[in-house]
Amino acid sequence: MIFGRIKPLDAILATAEKKSLHRSLGAFQLTMLGIGAVIGTGIFVLTAEAAQKAGPGMMLSFVIAGFVCAVAALCYAEMAAMVPVSGSAYTYSYAVMGELVAWMVGWALILEYAIAAGAVSVGWSGYFIGWLNTSFNISIPLALVRGPFDGGMINLPAMLIAAVVTALLVKGTKESATVNAVLVAIKILALSMFVILTIPVIRTGQFTPFAPLGFAGISGAAASIFFAYVGFDAVSTAAEETKNPQRNMPIGLIGSLAICTIFYMLVAAGVIGTVGAQPVFGPGHEVLSPGTPALSQACAAIQENAVVCSKEALAWTLKQVGWPFVGWLVGAAAIIALPSVILMMMFGQTRVFFVMSRDGLLPELFSKIHPTFRTPYVITLLTGLFVTLFAAFFPVGLLADVSNSGTLFAFAAVSIAVMVLRRTDPGRARPFRTPAIMLIAPISIIGCVYLFFSLSGPTIMLFFGWAVVGLIVYFTYSYRRSHVGRGIVEVHEADADVPPQPVPPLPDAPTPGGQQA
Repeated sequence: MIFGRIKPLDAILATAEKKSLHRSLGAFQLTMLGIGAVIGTGIFVLTAEAAQKAGPGMMLSFVIAGFVCAVAALCYAEMAAMVPVSGSAYTYSYAVMGELVAWMVGWALILEYAIAAGAVSVGWSGYFIGWLNTSFNISIPLALVRGPFDGGMINLPAMLIAAVVTALLVKGTKESATVNAVLVAIKILALSMFVILTIPVIRTGQFTPFAPLGFAGISGAAASIFFAYVGFDAVSTAAEETKNPQRNMPIGLIGSLAICTIFYMLVAAGVIGTVGAQPVFGPGHEVLSPGTPALSQACAAIQENAVVCSKEALAWTLKQVGWPFVGWLVGAAAIIALPSVILMMMFGQTRVFFVMSRDGLLPELFSKIHPTFRTPYVITLLTGLFVTLFAAFFPVGLLADVSNSGTLFAFAAVSIAVMVLRRTDPGRARPFRTPAIMLIAPISIIGCVYLFFSLSGPTIMLFFGWAVVGLIVYFTYSYRRSHVGRGIVEVHEADADVPPQPVPPLPDAPTPGGQQA
């Protein structure tokens, strides 16, 4: 039976026990870790997308997305504490629900990481082009900085940054903790300056009508804004290093998400109350979807004079309210900080592929190591190629939504796995136990399903099409070559965050569950 192909949890844990990480993280450190992991691409880039879908109601969208993240994080934390190894939701599913579910989760994670990296690349491009124009009065034709769905032909800057990050990953460049901390500080400082300068000049009249497209618009924006929270599970994956995890994990998870949600709402309020956030409608007052030629034409008709038209929403807002230099600084902060997010997401993608390859579900070629750089260069180059193509031709909103579809599927699978394991293996040691599991896990699953079906119709169809392709690949290739299916149940060092010896370790980076977004 397919669902009987379960990778033994004891075998997976055997390697994790060799690590015996020191428990040193308290509630404060976990909260700071979560804030650093969450605040990033989404708030810099997707504010305009959310405004087009929900108007001022996007403030409620941030609350909805944050709540779903919170309940999903509590489920994620229990699995991360029990199975503190590489592979994220893929590994958890393999240990609990079997190979086919694990394969589908791993296949969905490809959407999460690779397409998310493309979305961040497009977001970086918007800020970079705006910064060039402000700093040097350089105007590049729209045909070369936007994809065909967004009123242009190809996004060359987005392609360039994706290619550069791919080259860095192949070479094996490591991100130091110090550099990452500095980048996090830059982002938080930039957003803090935005809030300080915009909140005092808010005009309450800008909040009316609050929900111009109804609650459906708020739900759709929440599904897109979910991208702004991805990264919270970095806290979950630190469970093995947490002091008193039963107390500190919920504080770190809920605390970081609560602080980020408040931060996001303040930023949203600053945008709405100063320059307004009403959607742009078509000539016949029809609703226009973000990232479409129709919206680009409508924006061109009003000389791009609306926040929903901006590719650098926060910097644009500051310029409109009389702070052009601070807007320039915010744009510079995004340009400096966002490439590290692309790197972490692409690294997460290669790590998931690497583990799946070591399990026999993908060709062994994918885990081939470069003789000089000692990195998995084949899968890194392949991932980089697709990320570059995504960035070149698709708008940020569409990419973020497709990425969210994969993430929501994976989080729902983890929530199911937690409940299943409580029934099938109740006696296993759990460093962290999700409180009220039979209430929290179903709420998480329902929340993920709700946000999934709040995504656009084309996004949902694309996800199911991707799933069908995944099933075809599984039954034509992976099913027959699976190590578990062939009775090979070795424990890979790859499952313990490093490739098998004698190959040197991969570059240091967060585990695939902990990417910043």
